[in-house]
Amino acid sequence: MKKTPLLCTLAALLTLCCLSAQAQKTLSLTSPDGKIAVTVALGEQLTYTVAIDDETVMQDNAIALTLGNKTLGAKPKLSKKSLRSVKETLTPAVPMKNAKVDNNYNLLRLDFSGNYAVEFRAYDDAVAYRFVTRQKGTVDVMDELCEVNLAATANLHMQEPGSFHCNNEERYTHHTVAEWAEAGKLAELPLLIDTPDGHRILLSESGLLDYAGMFVKPNGTRGVVATFPHAPLEFAPNSDRSVHITKEADYIARTAGTRAFPWRYFVITRDDETLAESTIATRLAPASVLDDTSWIKPGQVSWEWWNDASPYGPDVEFVSGYNLETYKYFIDFAQKYGIEYILMDEGWAKDTRDPFTPNPNVDLHELIRYGQERGVGIVLWLTWLTVDNHMDLFETFAQWGVKGVKIDFMDRSDQWMVNFYERVAARAAQNHLFVDFHGAYRPAGLEGKYPNVLSYEGVLGMEQGGRCVPDNSLWLPFMRNICGPMDYTPGAMLSYQPNNYAARRPNNGSTGTRAYQMALFVIFESGLQMLADNPTLYYRNDDCTRYISSVPVTWDETRVLEAKAGELIVEAKRKGTTWYIAGITNNSQDERIVTLPLDFLTAGSHQLELFTDGINAGRQAMDYRRKESTVTPSDVLTIKVVRNGGFAGIIK
Repeated sequence: MKKTPLLCTLAALLTLCCLSAQAQKTLSLTSPDGKIAVTVALGEQLTYTVAIDDETVMQDNAIALTLGNKTLGAKPKLSKKSLRSVKETLTPAVPMKNAKVDNNYNLLRLDFSGNYAVEFRAYDDAVAYRFVTRQKGTVDVMDELCEVNLAATANLHMQEPGSFHCNNEERYTHHTVAEWAEAGKLAELPLLIDTPDGHRILLSESGLLDYAGMFVKPNGTRGVVATFPHAPLEFAPNSDRSVHITKEADYIARTAGTRAFPWRYFVITRDDETLAESTIATRLAPASVLDDTSWIKPGQVSWEWWNDASPYGPDVEFVSGYNLETYKYFIDFAQKYGIEYILMDEGWAKDTRDPFTPNPNVDLHELIRYGQERGVGIVLWLTWLTVDNHMDLFETFAQWGVKGVKIDFMDRSDQWMVNFYERVAARAAQNHLFVDFHGAYRPAGLEGKYPNVLSYEGVLGMEQGGRCVPDNSLWLPFMRNICGPMDYTPGAMLSYQPNNYAARRPNNGSTGTRAYQMALFVIFESGLQMLADNPTLYYRNDDCTRYISSVPVTWDETRVLEAKAGELIVEAKRKGTTWYIAGITNNSQDERIVTLPLDFLTAGSHQLELFTDGINAGRQAMDYRRKESTVTPSDVLTIKVVRNGGFAGIIK
């Protein structure tokens, strides 16, 4: 039957209504406390919107995954949905903040035709999502779309490398979305966002396995969008430390067709204390694949490179340097203060390209024996290229009695390099060795799967000298350390205000006051925490050294008592029945008064040892005061902190 124009119009309207209804199909997910809401829309694209306390913070963020010539998330057709709540307690093998971590969230899983799904999690403080695929064989991931749509006036805090080849050691920069749209090119994760209505959003990733690390770039004035390094196919050596990629694939990853892809997570809060307390990295990390983790021993490390292996003074009756006598001196120092390890950096091997022939001036085997007698383990530094060329070194090092390795200069996060990290972690674990990655990207979950990965650099740390100032470092507890352990290498005994910093090896120093430097051992988290300075200076500052060498590297409980991202953080951390307190600040005020209630203590009297900025620390950063007192849970400490200053204490 021929349709009349009116019937055609009605049919068209009905079709449009049906299409509109399909385009507007939405599904919702809320956090356990009901404050965070995620609305997923199924239209031409798969998008989601996030609100907290009924205020939208991200709107219509599009997500997609392109496998070959097929884009998952384009015109999605829902075949199944499921909702469930999870309430569990995690026990990390290496607890950075808390020995027990509550992992409570609501999960929305959306299965689509085309053999893929997207999982959303809503926590009380965060949102996360990931793609899950069920494809045959291997697939080429050509691209991944991850948009974060924001107001043009939202502020972005980030590190901006010149390219994908980077070591995550840039200073933080700070732009509005509109400003970055004009001048920005590339930023690393994590990215911290300030919304116009006062929320903080931290974006990063977890479960980064057999894939490329995510970066972001401007998405016009709408916000940011993900970008990824392509998979390298051919290399040419530049030196014994790096290679030049001479050929890249057109895909970002070639991987198994059936798998879960990395989590994209957003910590969302108005409260900087909550941001700094976040355990999202632990909650999203893959479960450990190691049946036994009892052999993994986090600890402190005495490190010779930063001070150029240069002990001196009346008790040093030898020519100091990278030699047997100096390393024995470091071992004796570590034994005296209960430091678990010494790190032997570049120079322990006769040739950095050969990990099997120690430098004869060092006599590594004698040092391993000497350290074993004194309860001090040996950690060896290597370039990544040497490790890749000699993956059997882990078996050899285990036979020698080495405890762990520090691997340096990777400076990439393409799929090949991400897989190198996992190959190293697995091979090291098989031989009961731990790993510290330097020249590294920030943690992204591997340390959960392989808890023998105790730390990563991926930070503008103290080895960067005058570039490493409190104005930059005060962002770390709110950004980099939330992603996981951070090898910042603190412990300078020569302290400078930034305006008069001029130290160089061997008489290296750092910006920030002495009390600030001591506080870093409590504030900054790492499963392998360095004492970077010269044993000679530690001996001369015995009261400070006794304190910092007593600070644990793993914790039973963490409380952030006061915080303002980039300016101030005050924490109390518990190990057993002992509490450590610390605070650090930047250069924004000449001095601050911190009030610190001690109501977290158990009933009764406790002994406090407290290190604070001295009266002249604002000019002479070496000035500090130490005092002992008796305190109770009803007491409130009032502490003056100068610019670039801090305080540190222990309560027993």
